[in-house]
Amino acid sequence: MIKQIFGKLPRKPSKSSHNDSNGDGGVHGNSSPGPNSFNNSKPGSASSKSSSSSRLNNDPLNSHSSSSNKSNHGKKTAPLAIQAGPVLASGDYEALPSFRDVPNSEKQNLFLRKLGMCYVVFDFSDPSKNLKEKDIKRQMLLELVDYVSSVSTKFNEVAMQEIARMVAANLFRTFPSPNHDSKIIETYDAEDEEPAMDPAWPHLQIVYELLLRFVVSPETDAKLAKRYMDHPFVLKLLDLFDSDDQREREYLKTILHRIYGKFMVQRPFIRKAINNIFYRFIFETEKHNGIAELLEILGSIINGFALPLKEEHKLFLVRALIPLHKPKCVSMYHQQLSYCITQFVEKDFKLADTVVRGLLKYWPVTNSSKEVMFLGELEEVLEATQAAEFQRCMLPLFRQIGRCLNSLHFQVAERALFLWNNDHIRNLITQNRTVILPIIFPALERNMRHHWNPAVQSLTLNVRKIFLDADQALFDECLARFQEDEAKGKDMQEKRELIWKRLEDVAASKAVSDEAVLVSGSISSIVIDTSPTPKATTGQ
Repeated sequence: MIKQIFGKLPRKPSKSSHNDSNGDGGVHGNSSPGPNSFNNSKPGSASSKSSSSSRLNNDPLNSHSSSSNKSNHGKKTAPLAIQAGPVLASGDYEALPSFRDVPNSEKQNLFLRKLGMCYVVFDFSDPSKNLKEKDIKRQMLLELVDYVSSVSTKFNEVAMQEIARMVAANLFRTFPSPNHDSKIIETYDAEDEEPAMDPAWPHLQIVYELLLRFVVSPETDAKLAKRYMDHPFVLKLLDLFDSDDQREREYLKTILHRIYGKFMVQRPFIRKAINNIFYRFIFETEKHNGIAELLEILGSIINGFALPLKEEHKLFLVRALIPLHKPKCVSMYHQQLSYCITQFVEKDFKLADTVVRGLLKYWPVTNSSKEVMFLGELEEVLEATQAAEFQRCMLPLFRQIGRCLNSLHFQVAERALFLWNNDHIRNLITQNRTVILPIIFPALERNMRHHWNPAVQSLTLNVRKIFLDADQALFDECLARFQEDEAKGKDMQEKRELIWKRLEDVAASKAVSDEAVLVSGSISSIVIDTSPTPKATTGQ
């Protein structure tokens, strides 16, 4: 019986094939697990085992590979990626004994044999192909997850190596390129967009779960495991963030964050690798599916930065995070980006001026919905801003806010006026009213007199009252200056209209003749030149 079982196992790959399976690249990271990480119970505990199996068994996609394809009916199917692992060459793929059926002394060997059989990657583009083998592999993967979650002895190097190789064979793949040649999208509506479903997810999910359980396991020695969770391994994990399948990106987010927390030696490289993804996205492609998830990881990492902030981290803010406001599809990840930016200001309030000027640099001109998002982020930043930094940026800031106040898009004007509802911002404005009120007073007056939206007019009156109550003398001075400027502007407009009327009259009276009509530099007079038109001269 034992001979028959061993005869059916795939042969152990050669040393050279193992070295190639690690791929290429490198990475580094820092901090505790993120808010969306799985439960923090020990993998060996009963609660951890039950949570692990319940996540897998409760997912309808994992009930069976064939039923999974039925459940995808009516949903967008992600294009099949090019797989890195070996593909089944023969039908000789039989189940191995369960861990319950072998003595403890044999479980380690059985674990390695099951990992070896799971190197095989099946073709999920045809739902009717290899149904039996797919189910056998799925059951083995589930058993491997349970084993990793409940093991009570340290993983040795052989086990770590085989886990890394099996994970690489199943997960590391190249996504089809047409996805990146598509037109850059400006907005994203989760309700209109059909979720992409990877047909191989019934196996992929369990492999991700196994990797997660291995990384968080107390039986995983980080000093040994870092040889296999190395730079090439982590870089290939980062490449997978571009997956169309959101479920995959969620797993990747949790796993990468756990790797960042456990393998301290990897931290600087992970940050650098994420930087490079952002640079390519901002300055080259403007297309990547995983920017929101990467920013979510970074939000937790930034929260764990030690003070004072390193120059490297400040450069990351200036060179990567602030320019992420530039792409047209910023709405897809703006919430996570805003959180990261605010974390930096809360860590070091002196960065507020840098952040505000960065926002003004990328302030949208024609995209009103994007402008509303910027105003919301601006409020969060100003809430963490101290008086000295506020004074450094208030001139350009309130010139822009004044333009927002006069926006014909009522949501933009309304969102700008809502800034005065924030007590901290209102106090900063009141303390610097002698500079700010002259800048925005014309916008407030025009809103009150001419804005088409009643809600905007009402909010404008409230803001005017705040300034009036704070300093009536300054308010009256600004009002007098505004009325004076209005009168001058009205006179200038009347003079322009008079000139145009005279020009029209002269043009109408001389329309039939060939005489030239010249206008003098004086605003008040028009001189008619009746002399013959001079001929052009050359060679002078």
